[in-house]
Amino acid sequence: MLYGMRMNKRLLEVAQFAGVSEATARRALNGSHLVAPATRERVLTALDVLGLPRPSGQGEGRSLLVGVVVPDLRNPVFPAFAEAITSRLNKRGLVPVLCTRTSDGVSEANYIEMLLAQNIGGIVFIGSSYADAGAEQGAALKDRQVPLVLINPADENADAVQISADDADAVHQVLTHLTAMGHERIGLLIGPVGHVPSARKLAAFAAFWKARQVPSGTWMPLVGHSLFAMEAGALTVGRLLEEGATAVVCGSDELALGAVRGARRLGLDIPGDVSVTGFDDSLLMGAVDPPLTTCRQPVDRMADAAMEALALQMQGQRAEPGVTLFQTQLIVRSSSGRPGRRSGR
Repeated sequence: MLYGMRMNKRLLEVAQFAGVSEATARRALNGSHLVAPATRERVLTALDVLGLPRPSGQGEGRSLLVGVVVPDLRNPVFPAFAEAITSRLNKRGLVPVLCTRTSDGVSEANYIEMLLAQNIGGIVFIGSSYADAGAEQGAALKDRQVPLVLINPADENADAVQISADDADAVHQVLTHLTAMGHERIGLLIGPVGHVPSARKLAAFAAFWKARQVPSGTWMPLVGHSLFAMEAGALTVGRLLEEGATAVVCGSDELALGAVRGARRLGLDIPGDVSVTGFDDSLLMGAVDPPLTTCRQPVDRMADAAMEALALQMQGQRAEPGVTLFQTQLIVRSSSGRPGRRSGR
């Protein structure tokens, strides 16, 4: 038994990780009143990180571990949010645990089970949600009352704190930009049906044309749904171009780069023949060819809001559920311009 000191090597590991002496670690694990609460929590967190069980009587309080769950690390905006969140967790003395879906089958459900086993202090979901993981895992999180914050969740989560970019305002900004340059047939390339941020973009797209009394039969053929992958975007944009789109508004920078690739395969120039815009303003979007016009998510401000909501819950206070929207900023670069020779179709 570790706490009876028959595993001195593991005790040393715990002490080193917590930054205390072996004697202090021993006292903390034995519940000595001589150890400060903050020091005891560091020792208990060391146990969590090293995968060791907490001593009996010490498990009621949550650990300082916080899960940061993202769908994948290929989309550049997810690492950007993950970095912003982990930085803020570190500054508060919390230990981030990065969890991302892997090609060998490790999913959100697997991670939630592992996090719950460590008496996790809280979870930040980025671009996904506990609902993605399945009913059983979602119920376990609710039952344990684990502090949760969702950033740009993929589905509806009315009972959770949500921090989201204002998709509708972003679409309105881009459409205003493109129509001001003379574009009339504008395509919309977004994620799968049922993906909440994509649904918000589609609703804004419809509202924009309705306000201008453009019949739905005119703009609906210019809407394309795709997986969030560059090649999927390249394949889907072809149909929008066949419908005569002279510009394509994309639901992510990754889809926008795919649209550029797909248009070029058809021998079209960007922006001479087709304008393309993205969403996120991911790292290096100003260095691609051509530099991408896109809507920049306020990653730092959204991470601040997420951290405040999570900290409030971890302190045992209530954080009001619902969606807090953050306005994006349109960054105009070289991938958008006036309609070219295709506009006469």
